[in-house]
Amino acid sequence: MKKISIFTFLFAGLLSFSACDSDRDSNPVLQDPTTFVLNTPAYVNTTYDLTNSKSVELTCSQPDFGYTAPTIYSVEVSLTEDFAESIKLDTKYTTAKMAVDASEMALAVTNMAVAQGKVEADFPITTSLYVRAIAELASATETISSITSNMINLPSVRTDFALPPVVLPTKLYLIGDFCSWDWGKSSEMIACHDGTTGTFWRLIYLPEGGIKFNTATAWDNNEIGYAGCKVVDNYSAGVSDSGGNIGVAKAGWYLIVIRSAVNGRNIDYTVEFNEPAVWLIGGVLKEGADWTECAEGWKFTVPATADADFVSPAFAADAPEGPRAYVKIEGFDWWKAEFMVFDGKLKYRAAGSDLDRVTSKAGQKMYINFTKGTGKIE
Repeated sequence: MKKISIFTFLFAGLLSFSACDSDRDSNPVLQDPTTFVLNTPAYVNTTYDLTNSKSVELTCSQPDFGYTAPTIYSVEVSLTEDFAESIKLDTKYTTAKMAVDASEMALAVTNMAVAQGKVEADFPITTSLYVRAIAELASATETISSITSNMINLPSVRTDFALPPVVLPTKLYLIGDFCSWDWGKSSEMIACHDGTTGTFWRLIYLPEGGIKFNTATAWDNNEIGYAGCKVVDNYSAGVSDSGGNIGVAKAGWYLIVIRSAVNGRNIDYTVEFNEPAVWLIGGVLKEGADWTECAEGWKFTVPATADADFVSPAFAADAPEGPRAYVKIEGFDWWKAEFMVFDGKLKYRAAGSDLDRVTSKAGQKMYINFTKGTGKIE
């Protein structure tokens, strides 16, 4: 009996040690790794031609986070050894062997070179590139531990100019006190035909206050205020810098014209505050028509309030081909800023095709409400 008791005790002890080991395995402890090595590529002394390559192969060690867990790797590059200016590439990797997209690396190199003063004419360039990796242990919602590797140097990296061309905007939106700074109520600017010149206009009633504009209906840090453009006050609006906005001291109707132009890698904007002049042209002016721009006596009256109509002079003649109405934008023919009313709705030609014709009779007038987007001929 005594011998059985001893063996029973020893067996219980072994079970206890086994349970402790199992507990340690199932409850790993997270630790911050102290080493993480990015390997120098075997072909480091060759020229990496990013324009004509698909990828750059990089490998690294696996950092010890205390247990085997999915690790996310990313790559950071710089043109200087101190990484004072660097770019972390967007693509992430799940293994320690990374085929880094050459086009992504070329874009980063180009951006950093441009920041240092290079222009497109300087490309292609061959430069030294410094590279390091970042390993992150991530939960489902956040990064809980990370480590940055050593730096390696690729002494000869060649790339063409990789930035996309700078293009003029095709859409602009105006926001301000007139719409309570609500993008959902902002006004889309009208493109001058044929929409490729980067010139936009809008007839709008502005209260005292301010405005900004953007290529999107969003607060995305691309909105432009007073400091981001040249402002030309052709109609005594009392324009000023109003807390970063384009301030307007005098409430009233304005023909806002925004012109854009490519300047290197930037877009320069000029914002004009012009007289809110609307004109008739064509067959309603006289028998046989008159196509004189801004003809004397054929300007609409301008209302005193935001919700009232612009009213044309009475038509002088029947016009089977219909009246034509427009605003005059300096540098553009009248028909490139033309509009008309159809079944009670205001329609702009903008960048589209020629508008349909509406017949009219002598003595009729055209009424347009630019705030509501409505109109009539009667």
